[in-house]
Amino acid sequence: MPSAPYGLEQLDPSGPLFPSARIDGSDFGGTPAPVYVDGEMIAEEFPVETEVQGYRLEDFLTLAAQNNPTIRQARLQISAQTAKALQAGLYPNPTLNYVGEQIGVDVEGDKDSPGEFQGMTVTQRFVTAGKLKLSREKYMRRAHISEHLAMAQQFRVCNDVRIHFYRTLAAREIFELRNELLKTAEDSAVTARELYNQGQATRPQVRKSNIALQRARLDVLSAENHYRESFRRLIAIVGVDLTDGVVSGDLMPQGDPLSYQEAISLVLTESPELAAARAKLAADQVTVRREQVEWVPDIVAEGGAGYNFEAKETTAAAGVSIELPVFDRNQGTIRQAQLDYRRQQEEIRRTELMLQQQMANVYQKYLTALQIATEYDRVIVPEAELAYQELLQSYKANRVDWPTVLEAQMDYFDSRLTRVQQLEQVRTNEVLVRGYLLHGGLMAAPGPTPPGHIDAVAKPR
Repeated sequence: MPSAPYGLEQLDPSGPLFPSARIDGSDFGGTPAPVYVDGEMIAEEFPVETEVQGYRLEDFLTLAAQNNPTIRQARLQISAQTAKALQAGLYPNPTLNYVGEQIGVDVEGDKDSPGEFQGMTVTQRFVTAGKLKLSREKYMRRAHISEHLAMAQQFRVCNDVRIHFYRTLAAREIFELRNELLKTAEDSAVTARELYNQGQATRPQVRKSNIALQRARLDVLSAENHYRESFRRLIAIVGVDLTDGVVSGDLMPQGDPLSYQEAISLVLTESPELAAARAKLAADQVTVRREQVEWVPDIVAEGGAGYNFEAKETTAAAGVSIELPVFDRNQGTIRQAQLDYRRQQEEIRRTELMLQQQMANVYQKYLTALQIATEYDRVIVPEAELAYQELLQSYKANRVDWPTVLEAQMDYFDSRLTRVQQLEQVRTNEVLVRGYLLHGGLMAAPGPTPPGHIDAVAKPR
C-alpha cells in the first residue's frame, strides 16, 4: 500500500479550521477491521482537543459592515459632495483696497507731498440670477447620488460576504466528504489486498486500488487547500484577520424560490444602480439650469472714503461695474450640459437593459442548479443511500461480494458531492438574484460624476 502524500499526515483535525476531519469506521457498519501500516492505524479517529468557535453568516456581515474599507469610502463620498455644496453656495468675499493717488508729487510749498488722495475702498461682487442657490442644489443632488452608490456598495460587500460564506461552507462539506471517500478508498485497497492473498484478485487489481487510494488522498489535500483558500478570501472581504473558528450554516435554501418575473421586477424597481442613474439625471437637469444663468452678469460695486490733500477735506469714492455679455453668453457650456442630460437619459435605459441581460444569465444558472440540487436531495441521494444499505445487508448475508458494496458506497458519496456542489451554485446565484446582481466587495466605490459632467472652474458651480 502506498504511503500518504506530503501534507496528508500533517492535517491536524484538532486545529482551528478543520475539527473532526477524520471519520471513524463506526459510520460504515460491516466494513473490514482497521488496518495498521507501519504501526499506525489508518482509520483511527483523532480526538478534538479544543473547542472551536463557529462563525455564522450574521457574524461575518456584522464584521464587514464595520471593517470593509469600501463602505467607509462610499460614505465619505457623501460627505465630500455635501462639502462641495457648502463651498459652491458661499458668497464671494469682499475686497479691501488701499488707494493713493499722485503720492510724492511736487507742489508749491511742499516738494514731497502725500499726494492728491489717499483712502480705503471696499469691493463686493453681488451674484445675480440665483447662481449660488443653483450651484448648491446641484451638489446636494450629487450627494443624493452618492447615497444611492453607498447603498449599492453595501449590497456589493454583503453579497460578496454571502457568496464567499456559502462557498466556504460548501468547501468544508466537500472536505468532509473527501475524507469519507478516502476511508472508502482505504477499505477498497485493503479488500483488494485481502482478495489477492486469497487468490480471488489479480495483482493489477491491487495496483488499481492503490492508485485509487492515492488519488483519494490527493483529493483530500486539494479539498483542504480549497477550504483554506475560501476561508481566507472570505475574511479578506470582511476586512478582519480571523485565524480561529469555522463557518457554520445550512446550504439548503430557505423559503420559496423566486420566479423570473419576480426577480426582474425586483431589480428594475429597487436596484441602487438604477436609483443612482435616475438621481444623476435630476442632477444633470439642475446643471442645465445652472449653466443657463451663468451668462447673467454679476454686479461689482466699490465704495470707500479718503482724504483729499489738495482740497484739504475728506472725500468719498464709489463705482459700479458690470460685464456686458456681448460675445460670450456661455453658449458652449449650456449645449454641453444639455447633451449630458440627454446622454444620462440613454444611460438609464442602458442600465436597465444591462441588468436584464445579467439577470437572464444569473437566473438561468440559479434555476438550473436549484432543479438539480432539489432532485438530488429528494430522489438521487436517498436512493443511492438505500442502494448502499441494501447491498451492505446483502454482503452481511454473503449474497454479494465486498467490491460491489464499495462501488455502491462510492456512488452514494458521489451523489452527495454533486448535491453539495449544486447547492453552492444555488446559493451563489440566489444571492445575486436577490441582491440586485451586485458584487465586487473590494472594488472602490464609484463616484457620483461618471463621464459627462461639468466642473468648469476651480470654485464649484
